[in-house]
Amino acid sequence: MESRTEPAEREPDITVREPDASARPPLVRELLLVVGLFLVYKFGRQLANGHTGEAFRNAHHVWDAERTLRLPGEGAVQDALLSSDTLVHIANTYYATVHFPATALFLVWLYLRRPRHYVWSRRVLAALTAAALVLHLTFPLAPPRMLEAAGLVDTGQVYGPTVYGSTPQTDTMANQFAAMPSLHFGWALMLAVGLIAATSSRWRWLWLLHPLVTLLVVVGTANHYWLDAIAVTALLGIALAVIKLPHPARSFVVRRHAPARELAAPGVRR
Repeated sequence: MESRTEPAEREPDITVREPDASARPPLVRELLLVVGLFLVYKFGRQLANGHTGEAFRNAHHVWDAERTLRLPGEGAVQDALLSSDTLVHIANTYYATVHFPATALFLVWLYLRRPRHYVWSRRVLAALTAAALVLHLTFPLAPPRMLEAAGLVDTGQVYGPTVYGSTPQTDTMANQFAAMPSLHFGWALMLAVGLIAATSSRWRWLWLLHPLVTLLVVVGTANHYWLDAIAVTALLGIALAVIKLPHPARSFVVRRHAPARELAAPGVRR
């Protein structure tokens, strides 16, 4: 009688994506760095306060430049918002509450799940914010809600909520003459770019809805001109061109499962 043992079927290799822990910087250092950069930017913006006359002169220049370039009027977006009290309230809330939390969650997720992309995104955001700060200091700009020629409504003050004081010149919480460029839009655009680069889902392009909604909100609430968004897009493009995403040391781990049992020698006779 002859008995033959068939070889066991080999289990397939399984590819498991894991975060590259070697690219993740120390948490405490990153917290101190990010908080430090934020405080430098926050206090740096305050240095541009007190330039009221220059800010309004620049506002007229920007408004005239937009008309020369035949850009669409900011009022068209605001008219759409003002068609519904609920809609304009949602837009004001979005402007006041989404900007910082969304960016923070973006960085936290990248730090935990895509450390290499986190380092890249943090560098790009830092460079973009530093460039914006220089522009805020050298080109103070009153937003369109303050410009009489624009004929726009300060939706934050009229409908609420708002993050700004009613008297810009004495507002100690924020510099209201730092409209150029729009970091609301710039950070939102980098959030979308970063998540598109860090993920592979076919739905990842939907992240572009965030900067699109942000753009409509900052313009419709009369907090920014179209040129503010164009300027920050140009700055972000330069930052992305200069700061390259580093090559991964290890983007994924392949785990190979050994066969369930050793192959038996064929032709065992009894």
